[in-house]
Amino acid sequence: MNRSRRLLAGAAVGATVILLALALAHHLAVQRLGAAVRDALGPRATLGAVELGWSGVVLHDLHVAAAPGWPADEELHAGRVRVQPAWRSAFGGAWRIERVEVDDARIVLLRTREGRLRVLPGLLERPAPPGDAASGPAPAAPALHIGTVSLNGVQVDLHDASVRGKRPHHLRLAELDATLQGLQLPALDTPVQVQLQGLFKGPSRDGQLRIDGQLTPATRDADVRASLTGADLVALQPYLLRVADAGVRRGTLDVQVHAKVAAQRLRAPGRLVLTDVQLASGSGLGDRFAGLSRDAVLAGLSRRGRIEIAFTLDGRLDDPAFSINDDLATRFAAGLAESLGVSLSGVVDGVGEMVKGLFGR
Repeated sequence: MNRSRRLLAGAAVGATVILLALALAHHLAVQRLGAAVRDALGPRATLGAVELGWSGVVLHDLHVAAAPGWPADEELHAGRVRVQPAWRSAFGGAWRIERVEVDDARIVLLRTREGRLRVLPGLLERPAPPGDAASGPAPAAPALHIGTVSLNGVQVDLHDASVRGKRPHHLRLAELDATLQGLQLPALDTPVQVQLQGLFKGPSRDGQLRIDGQLTPATRDADVRASLTGADLVALQPYLLRVADAGVRRGTLDVQVHAKVAAQRLRAPGRLVLTDVQLASGSGLGDRFAGLSRDAVLAGLSRRGRIEIAFTLDGRLDDPAFSINDDLATRFAAGLAESLGVSLSGVVDGVGEMVKGLFGR
């Protein structure tokens, strides 16, 4: 009996020591993770609170202030961000994050006049530290693998300076739920699986946006299907109409696109449907809609009730002469002309330089 008691007591002491060691190791790992998260957020980030627990780190009331020239005061505001690491990486070496969940957030994006999409530059576009060029290049950022990023009920504000106009065009998504899988930072040179759905906000109605596929940000290779259903045409007309056109008062847009990019070559067949379109009045010299006479469009709508247009975006992303926005506008005008039975010679006069650019391809 005494020997059994001694064995049990020894086992209990050993188990206690192991549990204390694990608790201490976990505490140190969580502290390391918390420090790494704070460092990754950068100098423009502020936090309401940081909660360290067994499941990882929870950030409350995260704000990332914007640099001068950004179209909003903040790049990001998130009510809560949960970071769940792979604990084997928490004790040393490169980080591996199992899951990141973002709730109650607003993200502001900027598409530059050159067409480059900037996403959270305060977190992802760190400038190189000042130093002597002779000392060699700056050390590379540490590698980070993130298994899954989940966005829940997020609002996205996109300011697009690539479309014609004095000010960036503002688009807004609401109630956005998205999942991204397989992020390798900072290289982003492996395919990322993307699933996204949300509301596309318009002046008079909201559309449904869905995106599903994969893309490789470093190379821009992609295979993505996207659909926009019941969208307010007024919110999208800068992408479809010339600046000189009268525009629309109302209308809905449905569009489906299957975009593939390989070796910088984009090919994206799709179909576009317009319904319930009411055109705005022009400023003289004949009212125009996508380069066509207002009367021709109204006649086509009165016969059919809607207009369906098949299009294909095709070109090299690294060709300075290829603009996705302009290509869509010209192909939209040509497809609309075909739907209404208007001759191509008449479209050339109406669309002008856009159609000439299409013919020159």
